[in-house]
Amino acid sequence: MSEPVPSQSLRERKKVHTRLAIRREAFRLFEKHGYSNTTIEQIAHAADVSPRTFYRYFGVKEALLLSDDQISPIVEAFVAAPSEMTIVEAYAFAVGKVFGGLTLEQREDAIAGQRMLYDTPEACGMLYTAYVRMIDLITEALTERTDAPAEEAERRVIASAIVGVLIGASHNTPLPEAALQSALKILGRRLS
Repeated sequence: MSEPVPSQSLRERKKVHTRLAIRREAFRLFEKHGYSNTTIEQIAHAADVSPRTFYRYFGVKEALLLSDDQISPIVEAFVAAPSEMTIVEAYAFAVGKVFGGLTLEQREDAIAGQRMLYDTPEACGMLYTAYVRMIDLITEALTERTDAPAEEAERRVIASAIVGVLIGASHNTPLPEAALQSALKILGRRLS
């Protein structure tokens, strides 16, 4: 979850707080009644928003479990990583920077959402979609690196390998920082 920062407008800070409130109430209701037995209307009511507001923030109930609040910052940190790093080192650097910068509240929220995601069969399709999106984003981000291949197909293979490592390290393990860093080191050694 993004923490509101002083430079954000009141409107942006309100959006961050509303999104977090909706997720918190949803998680509370999922724990109490189960994912399948909790309706969007119940979540909206508990978060003191309308169902329409819920849909504006999340679109579908499954999206509550799949927080992509770390995806864009990781890709941005990957692009901004020092150029002397290899591609895999740059990705590991980005993951470390973003995960390391999470507040306790953000970390707890991400872990709760990911735990429920792994335990909710209805959400598996969204997880697959998120991984494919991550491959697309890394493939595109590689165009910013001078050491990346010029051919899109080659960049996509590298991106897919990185996301494959992410899938392997993440399965049933929310925020797998140490396991992911270790797995990325192995991938980096094998690609060199």
